[in-house]
Amino acid sequence: MSEEGFMPGATTVGLVCKDGAILASERRYSYGTFVMSKVAKKVFKITDNIGVGCAGIIGDMQVLAREANAYMSIYRYERGRPGTVKNTAKLFASILSSRRLFPYLAQTIIAGIDDGVPELFVLDPIGSVLGDKFAAVGTGAEIAMGVLESEYRDGLSVEEGRPLILRAIKSAVARDISSGDGVDLLIITHNGIKEESQKFA
Repeated sequence: MSEEGFMPGATTVGLVCKDGAILASERRYSYGTFVMSKVAKKVFKITDNIGVGCAGIIGDMQVLAREANAYMSIYRYERGRPGTVKNTAKLFASILSSRRLFPYLAQTIIAGIDDGVPELFVLDPIGSVLGDKFAAVGTGAEIAMGVLESEYRDGLSVEEGRPLILRAIKSAVARDISSGDGVDLLIITHNGIKEESQKFA
């Protein structure tokens, strides 16, 4: 069997709304044809107003999120103010780029809100940073992007964006064997981060 058959699968999606940002990922962790976990968390809180969603190796995601969380806590302590979404994206890029010879196997979407302005950045495993209004990573990304491309519009509220992001994840789960078993969401607004989980029928 080819090496590609053993790459871990996932579908992680993020989008920017007029009043916040949403990150979501399904919960299955598969390695080739073997489902290793049905409760794998792939979205993480980094600061009170910034989160990250990942696709790839779970251990790499966890280490990367913990490292970024520690650096952003130090940034807040030293500067007396929280880091911005762009600061956080650049930090992730620096961490990923510094390990480019032995990279973390994780694609990441960073989203958050600064002074009422929501932002989203998507990164590849070696630290390229691209700003966008919505993004999808993982083995189900192409399917999820089809839904986002056709239904996303500027000016969506978080309340309108939540069902859209769930439709994108559900579409990927229906067609991508490596994705499934429910979804975890981070809903980021000026009030902070709300975490939700939902099972699929």
